Amino acid sequence: MKQPIIYSTRPFRDEFIKQIQTFAPNYQFKTELTPAELSQVEISLGWNREFQSELLASNNLKWVQSISAGVDTLPLEEFSKHDILLSNGSGIHSESIAEHLMGVIFGYSRGLFQAQKAQVSQNWLGSSVHYQAIQNKKLLIIGTGRIGKMVAQRAEVFGMEIYGINTTGRPVEHIKETFPLAKLKEVLPTMDIVINILPLTEQTNGLFNQELFTFFSPTALFINVGRGPSVKTNELIDALKQKKLAFAALDVFEEEPLPENSPLWSMENVLITPHIAGLTPHFQTKFMDIFLKNLESYLSTQTLVVNQVQLLSGY
Repeated sequence: MKQPIIYSTRPFRDEFIKQIQTFAPNYQFKTELTPAELSQVEISLGWNREFQSELLASNNLKWVQSISAGVDTLPLEEFSKHDILLSNGSGIHSESIAEHLMGVIFGYSRGLFQAQKAQVSQNWLGSSVHYQAIQNKKLLIIGTGRIGKMVAQRAEVFGMEIYGINTTGRPVEHIKETFPLAKLKEVLPTMDIVINILPLTEQTNGLFNQELFTFFSPTALFINVGRGPSVKTNELIDALKQKKLAFAALDVFEEEPLPENSPLWSMENVLITPHIAGLTPHFQTKFMDIFLKNLESYLSTQTLVVNQVQLLSGY
């Protein structure tokens, strides 16, 4: 009988491969597959769309460990149909994204982005630069999972007034008050800084659209580090031109890379970062902490103990 395969879509250091082999001595660990080996894959570490049909058709695939926190690009309905377990990398990027968000808040509030652009044209802005204190500013975190909690913890230190949006409005530590997603329009007008960290689901796809932007304060800073398709790009551009909000800092986009002809590139009230908020030092160590715990559990009980995704909800 052929050995089952743990297939990884990316390489890992030898120390981690040895740990995997210690936990699963009866499995082969591979980062490349021949066509004949596709039917032997039982565990997929990451997801290779090129092999999607073959992996699903084999009926031997039992568990997919997503490398990212977001799983909206995966065939969730097919996983459900084939009873395939799914876990994600949620929590790995929390500190990095929280630091990115605080950097954006400080950069905007102290006029650093404005000054950096002026430097290119050797323009001395002086006191005309935009600046504001962040103490007592109202911060709305839309998506109060691990990243949202980390952001709230960081922002609390600087005296910000923190509010949150989640599915049900359940209370969250470090957040003054939380509201259900259904009340987002009621909450938005009073918020100074709005951060989107929501996963992409049917409910959140295109959530930030022309109608929703009319509820923003015209002085609001909007930051998106969630999922690109949650924001209707053209409608955000219109809202910025119409000054329905003051500034947008965008790390994710409907189309990536952002097309060269996008108006966003040249807009003075926009900061573009190329999907870098989640770049994380010691990523492999943090990721393997999740995977190895799940591997041990899977091999003993066919269950996952960390970050199992509910396939029907998508998170």
